[in-house]
Amino acid sequence: MYVASSRSAPEAPRAPGTGRGIPGTVFALGAVSLLTDISSEMVTAFLPVYLLFTLQLTYVQFGLLDGIYTGATALLRLVGGYVADRLERPKAVALAGYGLSAVTKLAFPAASSSTLGIGTLLSVDRAGKGLRTAPRDALISLAAPPDRLGAAFGVHRTMDTIGAMIGPLVTFLILTHLGTAGGPVFTISFMFALLGVIVLVFFVRDETPAHIAAAARRANAATRKATVSVRAGLRLLRERQLRRSVIAATLLGLATLSDAFLFVVVQKASGVGEHLLPLLPLGTAIVFLLAATPIGRLADRVGRWRVFFAGHVLLLGAYLLMVGPLDGLPLVFAGLALHGLFYAATDGVLSAHGGTLVPAHLRASGLAILQTGQALARLLSSVCFGVLLQYLEFDVALWIAITTLVGALLTVALVVRPMQAEPEKEAVE
Repeated sequence: MYVASSRSAPEAPRAPGTGRGIPGTVFALGAVSLLTDISSEMVTAFLPVYLLFTLQLTYVQFGLLDGIYTGATALLRLVGGYVADRLERPKAVALAGYGLSAVTKLAFPAASSSTLGIGTLLSVDRAGKGLRTAPRDALISLAAPPDRLGAAFGVHRTMDTIGAMIGPLVTFLILTHLGTAGGPVFTISFMFALLGVIVLVFFVRDETPAHIAAAARRANAATRKATVSVRAGLRLLRERQLRRSVIAATLLGLATLSDAFLFVVVQKASGVGEHLLPLLPLGTAIVFLLAATPIGRLADRVGRWRVFFAGHVLLLGAYLLMVGPLDGLPLVFAGLALHGLFYAATDGVLSAHGGTLVPAHLRASGLAILQTGQALARLLSSVCFGVLLQYLEFDVALWIAITTLVGALLTVALVVRPMQAEPEKEAVE
């Protein structure tokens, strides 16, 4: 039975110059994510232009490929979390995931106009993300003091978002000066991903806080390894807090449009030129950059799940703007601002919330379970919205998305209602 300890865990040592008790490991992982996100956001910004306007794919085909890109991480999150906990080597598993994603960038030009080839490579690329996400978040959650998890994930996501800002700009410059051929985009994307792998290898350590290391030394090694199993990971779902959080995150994920579709919707609803589509992720990234750390700290104070839920209310506001009277650049700015605030209130906050619900030796597995339902739901959401856009009027498809999100919010608020773990408590066995 996993319960919350009423005693605060000892603080991790402060890295010089970091302040506010945020360890150096968090900043190093932030640098890895910054470089990797330049790489991945270059691809994210390029795909709608390439698939919809160069290859002339239908919305159904685009939705399927975008669903793969969004949700193919799902099951491998469980694998990555389990292996990281089993081997007690989260850095090694994260490195495998980052390396796999980097290598696929070199293969994209060979896929050319093959939808099957592009889909396969997107699957492999996202498989790498699936492997690395839970071990990386476990490294952050184990390195940071329990009462500063929201701030730690906010700092990490802030650095990650700097990369998300740079990536679309690089893609826009490449498309402007070299045309819409994919070769230069994917080659430069690979270079940034490789730099991220190098930083991970040389500047990130597998750090275990003193109180967890001491408990591990007291435990029998064989017994400890026996507890880190698939069954032990799934047994976490018996805990009401985690189970409700997984269900709620999955329901809200079903009602969340993927980034690529959101940017396509903003472009169509506002009427701005198609040539600006690669720049739209930049607007979301700027707001995310400014808001991630302060909202993470706010979540530590008022409750992480409350902030996560509020983020989806902001997303509903963005959807409503798309069917309102605004158009042109005012609609673009307002819609992307709400989208950026949505990410600041949900991306790292969900992992910070989950970090208080599972024991340290199953931290990666527990976070993987929490993230997997959300990722699978978003895959299904992308495919379904592609079908809606293909066969229904634009406004009708948007109203269905809005109604679905309202239904998910009401269901979570009135029926599921995840409980909020206290910010200063950490889950222990």
